[in-house]
Amino acid sequence: MTLVVVPVRYPLTAHSKATLQRALEVAEEHDAELTVLHVNLYQDGGRVGRMELKRAVEREFGALPDARFVVRAGFLVEETILEEVAAERADFVVIGQKQAGRWRRMLRSLVDDPDIETYLREKLDCTVVTATAAS
Repeated sequence: MTLVVVPVRYPLTAHSKATLQRALEVAEEHDAELTVLHVNLYQDGGRVGRMELKRAVEREFGALPDARFVVRAGFLVEETILEEVAAERADFVVIGQKQAGRWRRMLRSLVDDPDIETYLREKLDCTVVTATAAS
């Protein structure tokens, strides 16, 4: 089955909601399952549980029967997301415009001309969809 992974912040921000909305559209277009991912940063001390994340998302979007909610811990959000996308063998990853900028900065330290979509496609063999910001 096709899988879409969407990383979000908790509590859900306007950007996270817009990104999640786009991920739901991609999942529907491709009859895909959805993994909603949140990363607890070790250095921030915040600990969001899977059920808290699920309740927050379902408050905004209603019940999502083909969705899985995952909370991972890590030092770097982008690295933890990449690890999850690779482990899940996702077909799509939906990221927000803000996240795309952070990934570009991270990649810039590794390569001269960071093109996130090409980089992720080559490294993970998935399609990257960038959601537009919420108005």
